Amino acid sequence: MYSLLLAVIYLIFMSLGLPDSLLGSGWPTMQVAFKVPSSYAGYVSMAISFMTIISALISPRMIRKFHTKWIVIVSILLTVLGLFGFSFSTSYAMLFLFVIPYGLGAGAIDASVNHYVANNYSGSVMNFLHCFYGVGAVISPNIMALALSKARWNEGYRWTAYIQMGILLVCILSLPLWKMNENNMDTEDEAGAGIRETLKVPGVVLTLIAFFAYCSGECTCFLWTSSYFAGNKEGLSDGLIASFGSLIFGGLMLGRLISGFISNKLGDRLLIRIGITVELIGIIMIMLPISNYLPAAIGFVIIGTGMGPVYPAIQHMAPTNFGKKYSAAVIGLQMASAYVGSTLMPVFFGILQQTIGIGIMPMYLLIFAVLNIGLLERTYVVLRKE
Repeated sequence: MYSLLLAVIYLIFMSLGLPDSLLGSGWPTMQVAFKVPSSYAGYVSMAISFMTIISALISPRMIRKFHTKWIVIVSILLTVLGLFGFSFSTSYAMLFLFVIPYGLGAGAIDASVNHYVANNYSGSVMNFLHCFYGVGAVISPNIMALALSKARWNEGYRWTAYIQMGILLVCILSLPLWKMNENNMDTEDEAGAGIRETLKVPGVVLTLIAFFAYCSGECTCFLWTSSYFAGNKEGLSDGLIASFGSLIFGGLMLGRLISGFISNKLGDRLLIRIGITVELIGIIMIMLPISNYLPAAIGFVIIGTGMGPVYPAIQHMAPTNFGKKYSAAVIGLQMASAYVGSTLMPVFFGILQQTIGIGIMPMYLLIFAVLNIGLLERTYVVLRKE
């Protein structure tokens, strides 16, 4: 039963990754279909992220009132509605109607399942969990690439919605499995701290800014990797450019898979330090002045591999660093902070690249990588003093 529930939880996180990479991989074609500038992808991404911020901020209250399994089922249903809505959109403006269920569903799954796993499972399980997010995020750009070669971009969203419906059915059938942890989770004393109270805990605000920096870099890669190759490398087909959207997600999946095997031995902090060092190596590879696309493609995979352990490690440390009383609120705030970065910084990059050129992307990523590690190291100093 334990293993079966864990398999369902992994599948849930795979469903979380499926919608995230569709916009970036499909945008070079969608932009032409909607007759809008390339930077307009950022506004759609910003709207989705805004809804996830709302969802993340209310997640501590939802965790107190509802069991995680019900939050997950409703959230997946919302993402299915969002995906179908995108697939039937005939204008750029229509996308903004469907970002509401698209974003609300993602934020609720992210916060509730991270809280559930952080309080019930080891760091190894947390990394494997986020590895499956990478599996979903790698699959969907390839679905979009297949749709572009066989049909239209709309089918990429529609086919992904069908997969989500299958995962939703599995979640409904698995409802009895969640009983094993009901006595340990989702009680008011474990998720009792409010947001205002939690913000006063030493070190929390620093981790929120660090999460902002991490997701600013990560989501810039999510949204603009395919466009980087379209604007910086010549002679590439639309299908190949769309498939490059999976590079960063493939790296994330690889990094989290490796971390799953070694995290219990190395610990969360050391994993983060190693990960960001690897990320910096990948950024340097993209900076190399080589016209061939292959070194840059490898560089994005390396960046994703380095980023891999950072997100799950920060989440997994929440109960240890701040106590179970604050863990739900800390994780909800981290999600909100992450999505603020996801909302603003890819949009800002879209405006920046339109003015300076998309070749500025590696330097942009470098700034956030350095900011991320600097803030986390400062957090550890504060926690030691406490």
